[in-house]
Amino acid sequence: MDYKLFFIILSIALGLAAMQTKAAPKDALITSLPGFNGTFQSKHYSGYVTLKGKPHHQYLFYYFVESERNPSKDPVVLWLNGGPGCSSMDGFVYEHGPFNFKAGKTHGTLPTLHINPYSWSKVSNIIYLDSPAGVGFSYSKSTNLYETGDLEAASYTHKFLLKWFKKFPEFISNPFYIAGESYAGVYVPTLAAEIVTGNGSNGTSPIINLKGYMVGNGVTDQSFDDNALVPFAHGMGLISEEIFEEVDAACGADYHNHPSEHCSKMLNKVFDSLVGLNVYDILEPCFHNSNGEEDLNKNKSLPSSFKQLGKTDKPLPVRKRMFGRAWPFQAPVRDGTLPSWPELITNVEVECINDRVASAWLNDEKVRKAIHAGAESEIGEWELCCDDLSYDHDAGSMIPYHKNLTSLGFRVLIFSGDHDMCVPYTGSQAWTRSLGYKTVDEWRPWSSSIDQVAGYVQGYDNNLTFVTIKGAGHTVPEYKPRESLDFYSRWLEGRPI
Repeated sequence: MDYKLFFIILSIALGLAAMQTKAAPKDALITSLPGFNGTFQSKHYSGYVTLKGKPHHQYLFYYFVESERNPSKDPVVLWLNGGPGCSSMDGFVYEHGPFNFKAGKTHGTLPTLHINPYSWSKVSNIIYLDSPAGVGFSYSKSTNLYETGDLEAASYTHKFLLKWFKKFPEFISNPFYIAGESYAGVYVPTLAAEIVTGNGSNGTSPIINLKGYMVGNGVTDQSFDDNALVPFAHGMGLISEEIFEEVDAACGADYHNHPSEHCSKMLNKVFDSLVGLNVYDILEPCFHNSNGEEDLNKNKSLPSSFKQLGKTDKPLPVRKRMFGRAWPFQAPVRDGTLPSWPELITNVEVECINDRVASAWLNDEKVRKAIHAGAESEIGEWELCCDDLSYDHDAGSMIPYHKNLTSLGFRVLIFSGDHDMCVPYTGSQAWTRSLGYKTVDEWRPWSSSIDQVAGYVQGYDNNLTFVTIKGAGHTVPEYKPRESLDFYSRWLEGRPI
């Protein structure tokens, strides 16, 4: 008998057995959820990962949904919402979580939950993380820790992942991807870079099996982001040909940092034309009453076609995002310079976002207990987007990050709802093209499972793909759930979109 081989096999077996005994902490398992009377399609876990520090720790909240298909082999995907300062439970409730949420029949009653046929957990394990501390259910006992920035947030999220995989060691060999939208256009590539650095450091454990990342309507580079609005408005017919020609002549197609007073004047003329539009989806009307609410069905003067806007395959309609004071109308352009993206984002009035369903559910005491979140008396009320962060955009442009990561062989998907005016597709299309990679899949339409054009796709060398989703706004899976699951699953599996 080959005793050496025997002991090798025995060591492997004992290692696997040890992994199983450590796998999936039982105190994190969710067994039921208020508002849901069915059977979970897979296992759910939630709770906190503690990041130790002096003098105070950080407690980062996660909600983990195992894949409904093959959790032991399917990818693990970390989902991050943007802001900065917005909870990733936004994605769980409104976008691609395992449930569709329907508002309670009367005010003050809990929403009801139904199985979401287009959940991203159909094909992947997915972690919804509230990050950084101070966002959603994540907190610290010292609010001084809410002073942070891009680089520190990436560092702490990487530390979270290292500890999370030690809690769930059975997933460490699964392919790992990062996904997010909006300001996660900064969160995602900076975190990917942090993981790459960590994987190459001696003593870092465990090694994270990063394969790639995806970003939807993501903030990327101030010049490209700022220069995207005018071409978008022109292409969508929101400004006249005369206005476009005037602003183009005054600014020389550089709307980001032009010194001309005439350029500033013309840019404000553009913004004047956009007042009243829904920045997150230009197809959706904005209506305001004294409570900052809207009810399309009660507005008898609306044509029936307008009443259909925002309808999806979900029982819960797309949230109608409404403007109070918000970019780009809050601050006029001066000296030919647009405000920076962090200024633009933090100036958006979050009260203009309808988050009533999520707030009613996540602030219920029974729900918080079920998902192992802190009580309101301990960490306060859950908010979709908080204003407690003092946040520094200290990472600069994301283009060098994308260049470096794609050159290292990581797969990258940049997707964009083509009716979003907050981070228009024109900017994403321009910066992906600016990388100078060879086109390997010429611009073409792609179709979803329904026999209709779902958007357009262009593939580049170095595993970079740019895709648009026709008719979608800022939060793509919320507007187009079926199409989103289609491109998501195809891309994760390495199939053409």
